[in-house]
Formats: sequence, structure tokens, C-alpha cells
Amino acid sequence: MSQALIKAAGLKLMGFDVDGVLTDGTLYFSSRGDEIKAFSSLDGHGLRMLQRAGIEVAIISGRRSQALQLRAENLGIRELHMGVEDKRGLMQSLAQARGIAPGQTGYMGDDVVDLPILRACGFSATVADGHDEVKSRVDYVAALGGGRGGVREVCELILRAQGKWQAAMAEYLA
Repeated sequence: MSQALIKAAGLKLMGFDVDGVLTDGTLYFSSRGDEIKAFSSLDGHGLRMLQRAGIEVAIISGRRSQALQLRAENLGIRELHMGVEDKRGLMQSLAQARGIAPGQTGYMGDDVVDLPILRACGFSATVADGHDEVKSRVDYVAALGGGRGGVREVCELILRAQGKWQAAMAEYLA
């Protein structure tokens, strides 16, 4: 078993960055200044599958966005944290409040600003188009890019590592 699978097997709390992970990192603004984001439905379903399997999902972003607020509500994600400068500190607080050890936390980020939280978690991942400094320091690099299925790939890896993949698939194969 790979080191990434071993680390993913114990996860209870998995956090995700937004720009460059849940999206392709492109920022769109309307002429009125409204921010528009494109999210992958595949990634969204992966997040739902994690939640159904009993793994808590948190979204931790350095930016604030109404589009992100709506997407998190759509996915039933209660742990949405926007405008966060200290992602590592926030993840530590979330884990501590739940009695979760640092080794049972994970995070998926794509840029150098995510390195502190990635290095503090028990499992770390990035997307195929993540920064090279990040890719060289995480447990798992997805074959797919940000906003293009990379999150789904990591969600499935976690479910497989925890032996929950077959149960997750059962409802679709009945």
C-alpha cells in the first residue's frame, strides 16, 4: 500500500482550498463586479460521497465569494470558512473542537500559500496543475486538474483507502 493510501486511511476531517482546487483558478468578474466561479459537478459529487461516508468536509479559502457560499450550501457543507489568512490555525481549531488528532486531518491545496496547512495535516494532496513547490511536498498529486476532477480523484482515493468505496458505489449498482 502506498504511503498516501496509508495516510488517507485514517482521515476524519478533509479540507479543500477553492481557487485552483475546486475551480481552475480563473477569476471571472461581471461588469458589475460580481464574481463568477465554475465548479465541477464531478468534484461536488465526490465531496458528497465523502460526507455520506462519515468524513467531515471543510472548505477553507483565503477569498470571500458569494458563488462559493451558494456552492457550499448546495453541497450541504457546513464548515465553510472564507477570508482565512491562517488556514493551518483554522484547521487545527476545527480538529481540536472535534477531538480529532492532526494525523486524522487532510487538506488539498494548490499554491505555496497552502504549504503551512498542507504540512500540518496527516494527509496532503494537490491537483495536477498545482505549483511545483506544492507538488514536491504533498502525499498525493492528482492526475486531473483543479476544477476538472482532481478533487473527485482524491475523494475516491480516500474512500478506497478507508475500505468505503464499495459501500459508496452500492446505491448506484443496486
